[in-house]
Amino acid sequence: GILYGMTPKTSPFAIDAASGKEIWKAKDTAKFVRYNMSRGITYWEDGEDKRIFYTKGSWLYALDALNGKPVMSFGKQGRTSLKAGLGESAKDKFVVSTTPGTIYKGLIIMPLRVSEGSDAAIGNIQAFNVLTGELKWIFHTIPKPDEFGYDTWPDKAYENVNIGGANNWAGMAIDRERGIVFIPTGSAAFDYYGGNRKGSNLFANCLLALDAETGQRLWHYQFVHHDILDRDLPAPPNLITVTQNGEKIDAVAQVTKHGQIFVFNRVTGKPLFPIEEREVPSSIVSGEQSWPTQPFPVKPLPFVRQTLSEADISPYAENGDELITIFRKSRSGNPFIPLSLENTLVFPGLDGGAEWGGAAVDPEGIMYLNSNEMAWLLALGETSAERKTEAAISGKNVYLNFCVACHGIERKGNPQMNISSLEDIQKRRTKNYVMDIISEGKAMMPAFTVLSDAEKNAVISFLFGKEQNKTQVAKNGQSKEPGLSKDPNNSKDPYKISLFSKFLDSKGLPAISPPWGTLNAINLNTGEYVWKIPFGEYPELAEKGIQGTGAESYGGPVVTAGGLLIIAGTKDRKFRAYNKRTGKLIWETHLPAAGFATPSTYEVNGKQYVVIACGGVKLGATSGNSYVAFALP
Repeated sequence: GILYGMTPKTSPFAIDAASGKEIWKAKDTAKFVRYNMSRGITYWEDGEDKRIFYTKGSWLYALDALNGKPVMSFGKQGRTSLKAGLGESAKDKFVVSTTPGTIYKGLIIMPLRVSEGSDAAIGNIQAFNVLTGELKWIFHTIPKPDEFGYDTWPDKAYENVNIGGANNWAGMAIDRERGIVFIPTGSAAFDYYGGNRKGSNLFANCLLALDAETGQRLWHYQFVHHDILDRDLPAPPNLITVTQNGEKIDAVAQVTKHGQIFVFNRVTGKPLFPIEEREVPSSIVSGEQSWPTQPFPVKPLPFVRQTLSEADISPYAENGDELITIFRKSRSGNPFIPLSLENTLVFPGLDGGAEWGGAAVDPEGIMYLNSNEMAWLLALGETSAERKTEAAISGKNVYLNFCVACHGIERKGNPQMNISSLEDIQKRRTKNYVMDIISEGKAMMPAFTVLSDAEKNAVISFLFGKEQNKTQVAKNGQSKEPGLSKDPNNSKDPYKISLFSKFLDSKGLPAISPPWGTLNAINLNTGEYVWKIPFGEYPELAEKGIQGTGAESYGGPVVTAGGLLIIAGTKDRKFRAYNKRTGKLIWETHLPAAGFATPSTYEVNGKQYVVIACGGVKLGATSGNSYVAFALP
């Protein structure tokens, strides 16, 4: 009868699940980590020992679930390091976890979030003892010489010289009866150029089936070979039971950003529907060696469009001609078209297709999934000679290499993408505040550990309108200014992202035609769609009578035995319930803030509830800090 959750500042709490009355809220004495976001906590119990696990910064904490006090016998003073199994190279690198760990017996298996640049730590999978915090096993996602998959990378890639990532950040699924943990992994870093990591790059972009007790690989499947488009797996897989040819099969289904669903036998890894390796466009970037084919399941069909044409430009855009011109000048036409120095229209977009909310499934083998259809504009640029050779430090140069792709030349940012404006930053923030953001990250902006102190100070001076003189490097290669890194990780990258933006019209709406978001019901017994409807709306268009457009959504659905499909996830603040069999809207209400989260459902004293975290913020929505629960009839 206790509901556990997390505040926006990542302090766990416990409330009475029937009344909402607070039982405890953890007192946080740790330094506030700006970057930290949390999608939940993990509960474990053994007899009278009941614990809550959560993360802050690069630490995993354990609390007594009954009173919220630290379990001092766990790790050191109630916490253990998430860097424990990442090696010496991760010591000063950005490592956090925004997704709850997965329990198996006396272990907690942890997701990790790392940088997406070449300063990234390696995202090894780690399991910790729930009682002591001791590291129990490690699975190397970039294999060592005696491990399977080593030959899919350049020699010694595991030593983490300008290569990292291949981490699980989205969470896992566990078959506790068989002791199998299913772990989707992300792309290798740097995300958009892989000239220094030629090969298919196992175990990036894979579904790993590991022995949950030992971490040994049972089987794997790679969804993207040599990823250079940030096609990381966005959500935990779903464990389902399907019927094919009269036989019941325990299966695992994985959704992807690029709009596909792959279904496998849970034990053997055998695909339950045919998968074809199809040719995809080759990279035209010097030094890159893209993979010639990528896998496509024959069934189910994609749940988002796979290509766009001029006919797909939004009919509601006031600047339609301008958008058509941008479209014609951009490379497009395939979900795996590699980036180049020219503008590339990436579709499905970087946030899906499927996104971190993932899918719900019912015992009948039906999957329910919300999906985005948002095109993005990206381009590569050559890293400046100054950055590569470190002949000088210039705040403007640092900004152009690391900041301009998101914040823009004019420093206006992009509210639709939660990218803050840096215009007149000196009137709103102190230099120390900005230094903290660059060093520790905030929201979706990672910590820039690759930058030296001198480079951080230089870019801050540039932003504050006090550009410093360039610091020359002496002939012996030593900097004349303390803090200049002689060989920062990014110095060997020949390319950087020079354009990074959603493809929007002049009003900030998607530049392509609807649907911009859909809700899908897919029968995974047959691979056929049961229904598909637009999901979400833009109030400003609805007021004009333009409905049924769909909208971007973040946070997945929950399905009930009573036949309801319940979901929030949209900027319009609505919380909706659908008939799971027909897709008909049954009920909707407005939340105090947008619920960019997956609901939870539970029962207390014979009454069923559904609860949603209302945090807002994403997509420029108003922020919130409440949990709202509803009783089901």
